[in-house]
Amino acid sequence: MRILAIDTATEACSVALLNNGKVTAHFELCAREHTQRILPLVQAQLQQEALTLNELDGLAFGKGPGSFTGVRIGTGIAQGLALGAALPLIGVSTLKTMAQSAWRLQGADRVLAAIDARMGEVYWAQYQRDEQGVWQGEETEAVLKPEDALARMTQLNGSWTMVGTGWQAYPQLSAESTLTLQATEVTLPCAEDMIPLAALELAAGNTVLPEEAEPTYLRNEVTWRKLPGRE
Repeated sequence: MRILAIDTATEACSVALLNNGKVTAHFELCAREHTQRILPLVQAQLQQEALTLNELDGLAFGKGPGSFTGVRIGTGIAQGLALGAALPLIGVSTLKTMAQSAWRLQGADRVLAAIDARMGEVYWAQYQRDEQGVWQGEETEAVLKPEDALARMTQLNGSWTMVGTGWQAYPQLSAESTLTLQATEVTLPCAEDMIPLAALELAAGNTVLPEEAEPTYLRNEVTWRKLPGRE
């Protein structure tokens, strides 16, 4: 299986490539430089493995939530690359990706993800990894005020691992919680951790055509313009 993953949904920019069991990846912080950096990074990863886009089985992209501009850039570039190479697309949640990072780094299987959404809110999700290695909780993804996130936490129990920038932006989330919270260095999504998530979706046939790819904003007032020719 060969999958390229790209993510520009936050101030980070990352690319990863799965080539028959081997994963190579690059991650960097490049706020406001995603459009200049992402394609050279893609080219470098492909050249490193002596592959072309046409030899891939699928292309994964960070569909959000995150920076509106960053999510648009990542989705648009993924559409363009996939369309040119006739590849199926796999949209991967940035919040679930960070949960996967916590699993890879610390073996965490119960994760609270919070990305600073500005305007006094966080992008929030509660993810739990089941016995099959599948993360459950995408239905919990929402944009919330800190007090509403705290209210959700009161419905939980036990030990949870924290990921995302929201915990630093709103320290009351951890200070006022009654849960046992485990710290982590995971603050931003990384394309390397999109790879196992995308591989599961590709194996299950959960892909979309390039023109059908849509980002996840969570804020209702934001809209996405699809490629021409689609309703």
